[in-house]
Amino acid sequence: MMKIALIQTTLAWENPMENRSHLVQKINGFIEEVDLIVLPEMFSTGFTMNPKAVAETMQGETVSWLQHLAKAKNCAITGSLVIEEKGNYYNRLVFVFPNGDIKTYDKRHLFSLAGEDKSYSAGTEKLIVEYKGFRICPLVCYDLRFPVFSRNVENYDVLLYVANWPKLRISAWDILLKARAVENMCYTIGVNRIGTDNNNLEYIGHSQAVDFLGNYLLEPQETEGIFIVSLDKEKLLETRSKMAFLDDRDNFEIRNF
Repeated sequence: MMKIALIQTTLAWENPMENRSHLVQKINGFIEEVDLIVLPEMFSTGFTMNPKAVAETMQGETVSWLQHLAKAKNCAITGSLVIEEKGNYYNRLVFVFPNGDIKTYDKRHLFSLAGEDKSYSAGTEKLIVEYKGFRICPLVCYDLRFPVFSRNVENYDVLLYVANWPKLRISAWDILLKARAVENMCYTIGVNRIGTDNNNLEYIGHSQAVDFLGNYLLEPQETEGIFIVSLDKEKLLETRSKMAFLDDRDNFEIRNF
């Protein structure tokens, strides 16, 4: 079993210090022990196309804060933030283990409608994290629309999306999270923000968790809060063994941009 906390919250625009303070208060406010805490996309700044103003390094305050928090809570924590590296900016998901070790994934599909492809560099490598007996594939927001990249060829157990997905297109978010769960026979978790950003985009959350058959473990939520779900790997493996849909999947090759 793995217990996961989904944190659905407002985000202060381009203000890492305020967001860290707000998040640590929320995290310290719940006493239930969990294995993994999931934060939204760009949790320290909101979905900004001004990376130069807010970018940090992997040795910066927010990554150090995540490491300290993971150690203090004795659990893993993940979310994405703006990282500068060798003159490039990345929408980078960091997965911090309880001992402070880090694995990273740079968002592959940049949201061209908002100009993200003009402001950030795209990642190329898929990440599979092994943690607590689960294989986790973490992805970021717009990646959700591209099923080929997320296709379960690695036999992962959990597909995890962090997002700033606006209310205007929330029905697509709900539909695609269920589709990814069913087609990949895996648990699928989506963590989104709420509130309004400086571009006047409204977010209503709909953070949720779906099992490997498309059933809700957590129905879409619209209020600020911390929502906890438990994942049962034995049940997942038993269902895969009985139905074996993944045995019939297509073979394909993904070429980098």
